[in-house]
Amino acid sequence: MNAITLHNLSHRYGDRQALNGVSLAVAPGELFCLLGPNGSGKSTMFKIVSTLLPVQSGEAKVFDLDLKTQPAEIRHKIGVVFQHPALDKQLTVAENLRFHARLFGLSATDVKGRMGPLLERFGLADRANELVESLSGGMRRKVELAKALLAAPQLLILDEPSTGLDVAARIELWRLIGELRSGGDLTVVLTTHLMDEADRCDRLAILDRGKLLAVDTPAALKDRLGGDVITLTTSDAAVLQGKLKQSLGLDAHPFENRLRIERPEAHKLIPQLIEAAPGLIDSVSVGRPTLDDVFIQMTGRGLAAEMSEDVKT
Repeated sequence: MNAITLHNLSHRYGDRQALNGVSLAVAPGELFCLLGPNGSGKSTMFKIVSTLLPVQSGEAKVFDLDLKTQPAEIRHKIGVVFQHPALDKQLTVAENLRFHARLFGLSATDVKGRMGPLLERFGLADRANELVESLSGGMRRKVELAKALLAAPQLLILDEPSTGLDVAARIELWRLIGELRSGGDLTVVLTTHLMDEADRCDRLAILDRGKLLAVDTPAALKDRLGGDVITLTTSDAAVLQGKLKQSLGLDAHPFENRLRIERPEAHKLIPQLIEAAPGLIDSVSVGRPTLDDVFIQMTGRGLAAEMSEDVKT
């Protein structure tokens, strides 16, 4: 029994196709990532799996429960942490958790037995009676996690969990995620556009413009590139591309004002590149493939650069 099973899942917002025939499965106990830029469909998938959006087309199940017909039963098996805080700032940490517990119908005994250990685990025991508005962003994220785990879910779903966190808070968040799944019983699914977060996951699904491009481990996806990646910057990518094809028979792929070449033992090629195109290469770098390189190969666009533009606008 999979934690999540999607078959030919599609969703539209008016004329816009947010998801287009997505099929994938998440195994119990996995740390699974949905990676893609804004508009890729990952947030729509998050909303469907967390029962916030109905299934329009296709099939979707959580632990063999049908999202179309059994959303109430599914809600008792999942914990959700949203991208933007879903806490009442005018309540204390403990009051936020008690209110959430009441929504789930937990008994006073269950709340008493679960809340204390969770607050202790997340370093919140001495902040239980403080108003949420007085907490830092990292501390609020811990409260969100404690709240999501209060009902002892089998599946924890996180939407861009690092949003708004500084570096130290991000490190602490990922330490907690690792600790939570160390027992192997909890399945964690998260959405992100950050490469380092996706690299931490057991497997990931790459989404772009509503379509599923690939599902595999981070290492396997990077291995598909077949070697190292050479990146050349130039003032005239078209001329340099033609020169390398004519002189060395190389197929260099244009990307913005750069050319990319994927090749085993790429460092050995550098002298030949410089000799074949004197004056045309401004800079050259060689590195192991990254998930951004995988995205570039699949789409012709850089995920990291695209997300930077989204932040600027």
